[in-house]
Amino acid sequence: MQYSSIPLAQTVVLHCKAQGISKIVISPGSRNAPLTISFLADPFFDCYSIVDERAAGFFALGLAQRNQEPTVLVCTSGSALLNYYPAVSEAYYSGIPLVVISADRPSYLIDKGYGQTIKQEGVFGKHVVFSSPLIQDASHAAERYNRFMSKDLQYDQEVISQKNHTLLATAFSQLKATNRPIHLNTPFEEPLYQEAPLYESALVPQSTEAFVSYSDSEAVQKTLSDPELKALWEGANRIMVIVGVLYPNAPDYLSNELVEWLSNDPRVLVFTETTSNVHHPEFIDSIDNIIAPMESHLDAAAIGAALSPDLLVTIGGAVVSKKIKNFLNQYTPKLHWQIQNEIVVNPFFTNFTCFRPTADAFFSPALQKSISAEIPKIDTPKKRALRYKNSYKAHIDTYTASCPFSDFYAFYHLLKAIPNKTVLHLANSATIRYAQLFSVKSSVSVYCNRGTSGIDGSTATAIGASVASQVQTILVTGDLGFFYDSNGLWNKYIPKDFKIILINNQGGGIFRVLPGKTDSENFRTYFETVHELSAQALCNLHGFKYYSAQDKDSLANELATFFQQNNGPSLLEIKTPRTENEGVLINFFKTLKAYY
Repeated sequence: MQYSSIPLAQTVVLHCKAQGISKIVISPGSRNAPLTISFLADPFFDCYSIVDERAAGFFALGLAQRNQEPTVLVCTSGSALLNYYPAVSEAYYSGIPLVVISADRPSYLIDKGYGQTIKQEGVFGKHVVFSSPLIQDASHAAERYNRFMSKDLQYDQEVISQKNHTLLATAFSQLKATNRPIHLNTPFEEPLYQEAPLYESALVPQSTEAFVSYSDSEAVQKTLSDPELKALWEGANRIMVIVGVLYPNAPDYLSNELVEWLSNDPRVLVFTETTSNVHHPEFIDSIDNIIAPMESHLDAAAIGAALSPDLLVTIGGAVVSKKIKNFLNQYTPKLHWQIQNEIVVNPFFTNFTCFRPTADAFFSPALQKSISAEIPKIDTPKKRALRYKNSYKAHIDTYTASCPFSDFYAFYHLLKAIPNKTVLHLANSATIRYAQLFSVKSSVSVYCNRGTSGIDGSTATAIGASVASQVQTILVTGDLGFFYDSNGLWNKYIPKDFKIILINNQGGGIFRVLPGKTDSENFRTYFETVHELSAQALCNLHGFKYYSAQDKDSLANELATFFQQNNGPSLLEIKTPRTENEGVLINFFKTLKAYY
């Protein structure tokens, strides 16, 4: 095999191979040619060419998210690198291992007026767990190296190779320790396109001493085997468990044994978010349907006080529901244990402790034991919540049967129509919030970019996940997020069974239900961003089959057949009335009060 003739490029590629990282997403460029040549030379690697770096970043994120394995991003120098930032920040807060490898000009060309030269070192700041410039080779283009490189930075090639091996070993140790992104900046001197066999100096040493591992976490290793924690758990009368983002194929996903154990404890009320992928008949899977009607209830204070926990346990990643955050800000629990999330945000502003073990490991000492507390004879928060759950589930069916065609109506029916055993990607903003109001089939795996919760990149992420998946992948998205990420469709790897359901309400409909909204021209232009765009032209451009629905009958007809047509990627655009969605949603929450 012929690799790049530049030793550093060979070294970087061999370290990736040694780590077993095979998925490489490359954005075309010239300065990164040595890396591209070397990755393509080795059949171990699966390489994908994605032109737009922002879309490439999220495509790689989707691959890594679905596979739960690191994915490499490769780009040329200059502003190309900056387009990775949205995906890098999402990966950091979602615990997804991305390896960003940026090509760079030699250090002596930076700030000298050469094209595509910016200060690339440390560009991602605190959103990566490791960032370092690797060291330019002295043996490649030696005459220019000796002439232009500062004498203080000149090394023998053997020393350079040793230093680069150490830096790379350190970088990948941080990647493994934290499951979060790293950035390697690789300076290359021209010529860039020459090839050569592997150099012995590029081979990964059997043992390379890495620097001290990264850690900024204050998480502790204790479990319920600790006598103090055990006493606190058993002494709590009212326990609330909130399960945030958990990937169904991840090592820290909750076991069935733990789910059953929690469901059997009469003191424990479990709220699960759509993104948790955790299901049980005695868990509450629509948090806002419990909290929203309480907020304006005449007995709100009494209901809230009765629901508030002594002990709050949060498991997994980000929590979408603003209403549960506001509730716990008002009714602060005495204790809060946070499990499986070391990027500590604590949106409840509690006095909390973060525990490093997975939830299964944390609770394992107690799983084989019966609950020490007697079953309370009083009407517990759990009993009341489950009674109310049965009421609101029935009310959703009744309400939707008579409500106008709207976002609410569309989400109710499309989530029912999602086939079993598919992968469902939900875009952010209104999409994920509507989805939280309804139940999703337990066989459906749900993903959403909730690390930073941006609308950018949902399409590209879902496509990356579909490439990594062996089952059908479906993206449900809103119009602003879809059109914003339209370059995500510029991708030749999209599977034939990939589907997009686009809810097009002609603007940022979520802004119409936020406090302080005024129906003015400025509001419609700068907040709601009203538009008349349709996805049909984009579908024609990128080879998607296009379908549309604009009322109850056409929606029913399209959903009946849409998921069975798998001879090419396809999109169903559901056009809902812009000004009616707000009223339908607000009225739904108002009518729920009758069931308290």
